[in-house]
Amino acid sequence: MAAFVEVAFDIPLAGTFTYKNLAGDKAAALGLRVAAPFGRRELSGYVVGEHDSCDLPEAQVKAISRRIDSEALFGTAQVDLARWMAGMYFAGLGECLAAMIPSGRRETEPPAWDATDPGITEAALTLSDEQAVALDRITSKAAGTWYLHGLTGSGKTEVFLQAAERTLDSGRGVIYLVPEIALTGQVVAAARSRFGERCALLHSRLTPSNRLSEWRRILRGEATIVIGARSAVFAPLPDLGLIIIDEEHEGSYKASNAPRYHARQVAMKRAALSGARLVMGSATPSTEAWSLMSTHSIEKLGLTKMLAGGAVPAIEVVDMRDEGSPISARLAQAVRETHAKGGQSILFLNRRGFAHFFRCRTCGGGINCRHCSVSLTWHKDRGALICHYCGYRIPPPRSCPECGSLDVGWSGFGTEQVEEESARLFPELRIGRLDADSTAKKGELEKTLDDFREGRLDVLLGTQIVAKGLNFPRVKTVGIVMADSSLSLPDFRAAERTFSLIVQVAGRAGRFSPDGRVILQTLRPDSPVIARGRALDVEGFQTEELATRRMLGFPPYTRLIRIVFRARERERAPEAATAFAAALQPTLPADAEILGPAECPLALVAGTARWQLIVRAPTLGGIHLEIGRLLSGYKAPAGVRLEVDVDPVSLL
Repeated sequence: MAAFVEVAFDIPLAGTFTYKNLAGDKAAALGLRVAAPFGRRELSGYVVGEHDSCDLPEAQVKAISRRIDSEALFGTAQVDLARWMAGMYFAGLGECLAAMIPSGRRETEPPAWDATDPGITEAALTLSDEQAVALDRITSKAAGTWYLHGLTGSGKTEVFLQAAERTLDSGRGVIYLVPEIALTGQVVAAARSRFGERCALLHSRLTPSNRLSEWRRILRGEATIVIGARSAVFAPLPDLGLIIIDEEHEGSYKASNAPRYHARQVAMKRAALSGARLVMGSATPSTEAWSLMSTHSIEKLGLTKMLAGGAVPAIEVVDMRDEGSPISARLAQAVRETHAKGGQSILFLNRRGFAHFFRCRTCGGGINCRHCSVSLTWHKDRGALICHYCGYRIPPPRSCPECGSLDVGWSGFGTEQVEEESARLFPELRIGRLDADSTAKKGELEKTLDDFREGRLDVLLGTQIVAKGLNFPRVKTVGIVMADSSLSLPDFRAAERTFSLIVQVAGRAGRFSPDGRVILQTLRPDSPVIARGRALDVEGFQTEELATRRMLGFPPYTRLIRIVFRARERERAPEAATAFAAALQPTLPADAEILGPAECPLALVAGTARWQLIVRAPTLGGIHLEIGRLLSGYKAPAGVRLEVDVDPVSLL
């Protein structure tokens, strides 16, 4: 064993630290986690190197305290990938390894798989001509990148599964990424029934010990296909042959905390390093992916036919400006007609709570969170006004806090109010709700979905949860309660997100029969985004959106790096942002620019002031290099925290 080991800790530092190794069977080696003294603390870290000598005087080198693992959890491939991530995303090497490696200390069996979903069969299905062409293209080369584009119900999942089967048959491993594991039970069940114990599951709902057990199964070669959310992209398959990214457009593939990686970028890197295939798919590709398909940087494989007996649903737009209820008369009629025919309905609203704004009709005042620059949302079932960012809550006032007027009320509506209104309009119907509040209790999400699948509920209403991966044969009607709620957000991706949600939610109707319909409620019936969404016109929307992005200088025609400065003392954030911008500006390439400094659209979160710089250029290399140089010697002012986000998906 080597006399010294190089250790990386889960801290925001780029460097590693050298320690004396222990002797004999207590010695550590590459790939093990160890405990080691760090200042006045003892931290757990990752052994990323071994050395027989050290440049420092041996008396100055501390020894590791103990090793945590008996067997290696990672190897040089994971260390190399972590070093790339650390450089790409301005993160510490240990932070990147911590994002990959499970934190459990002992192995325990993960929860049993539920492969009882009706309609799931063990055998591969017969492919349509379009599916067969797509599969043959994907498997025609050992490496490459493809995009499977087709409306919901066109058979993308079966192509993914058969591509996985061919890859496994060739002796290579598969990673299958999904945006939210709890909402893709049908994919998981299909893979489990088809591939059996060769499947491993990696996702945030597993305990650290469960996750460690699955990780070691993969290391031992017992599991050769790994299904999971974002972090499953790091699965330690020794011979990786295929990565699948289902619903590629989903923002959940981007990490919100350091290291702020995007699973799509990491997948591209892993596929390149492993000589593997990368296949992405969605009914609504991200605008960046669509641009790559348009320039033939990625091969597009199209699926145009719905295969389960369904048809593209009829979509009707309802102008809500003259409606007095969150559920229009037209939508109420459609829900009743659907129930009378034995069908089910889904109501979608991208806002939880009962009402969104408190308003005084005398002075016009509202109530904002005292810690965040957002209005409080009234949660009637909890009897409180609650901030969805920091959790701050107060009882609902009986009078205006500003002027004392009793003439107060509520504006906007959330899922609670829609649930209450649904109960009033449809007293004979059984209604279930899915949002972050109703599913906070463990097992409630799965129970509600099971009840809906088994026909114990007639109407399912909820937030984005109901837009992802749900596949229920009896759903005939989908109501999008407020289709334009995200269009006003100050973010260049607002139109893309709005369009994607409309198409994705609409895809829940008519998957198995040709009588599906969608009622799209909006305050902006003339919006081009609403019009394109109604027509399910992906190509038309992307063409217009790309033209707008080119004109405004946003991705995919530029690359962005967002730098956020946070401080409790509000004046410190703009001071730090201004000083950083002044130091950075002279070093940037001529084609780069700095947008800001400016307050973030969410200027205050949890009592912390937030200011940002957005550095923009046609290519990433120059701005990435100069920001890295400045950060290498940068020390944030006292009381200021700095966050760097490469290729941000949100600017809020």
